[in-house]
Amino acid sequence: MTINCSGTLLKFDKPKIMGIVNLTPDSFYDGGFLDSELKILKHVEFLIKSGVDIVDIGGCSTKPGSKIISEEKELKRVINPIRAIIKNFPKILISIDTFRSKIAKEAIESGVVIVNDISGGELDKKMYSIISKFQIPYILNHMKGIPEYMQKNIFYKENIIIEINKFFSKKIFLLKKYGINDIILDPGFGFGKTIKQNFQLLKHINLFGFKDYLILIGISRKSMIKNLLKIYNNKNLLNATSIIHTIALIKDVVKLIRVHDVKEALECIKIIDFYKKI
Repeated sequence: MTINCSGTLLKFDKPKIMGIVNLTPDSFYDGGFLDSELKILKHVEFLIKSGVDIVDIGGCSTKPGSKIISEEKELKRVINPIRAIIKNFPKILISIDTFRSKIAKEAIESGVVIVNDISGGELDKKMYSIISKFQIPYILNHMKGIPEYMQKNIFYKENIIIEINKFFSKKIFLLKKYGINDIILDPGFGFGKTIKQNFQLLKHINLFGFKDYLILIGISRKSMIKNLLKIYNNKNLLNATSIIHTIALIKDVVKLIRVHDVKEALECIKIIDFYKKI
């Protein structure tokens, strides 16, 4: 499978790595760390040297319980760093992590080539029009509710796998009506799911995507691991994260993993690749 990133064809013969660049002061793991252009550029350089394929830039925290900031504040956080990254690292592929069509539009016009929408188009009905206009890949994430309340009163009418696949099917139909074909599916670990439901997604990850779409997972250091193992310092979740990545990768359907730790994720990919070839 390949996706067209504004003229750059990205081939997924092997799983790719999306490195997280959080430009928010309140992200659950590294919020507030990248508080200057120099720190941002050094972090991106580190991700590139570690083997990243895509950098995913976000300016609005969507962790459980977070309150949504204004559009103006989000825009201010991301646009200048995007321009600085492209100026200094012109070959790197950049994704914008946003659910707002205005942010997506200005980010694309600044050089972003993928939109990562945690709401799947639910929070901004203009998003699909923007993706259609610019014809760039779209990451379709499943989320139950909104970030501030998504981990409260979690309820699914039927089997969670079936319900999420129905969500994907409905959204893919709409996206195709807009002429959007480069679609990446993210089942949304941690977005309106219990610990058990998150691990059900992991166990049955091969049932998503209808074998026609790339699957992305974002599990890095998330609370599904922290709460299960009762490890409450996020800095101590790397080992468990690598185990989860290995479980997902061995099923041979996950083609993109969104991570904080690129080097360790790449090691997982290399080991699984070698293991499968024996």
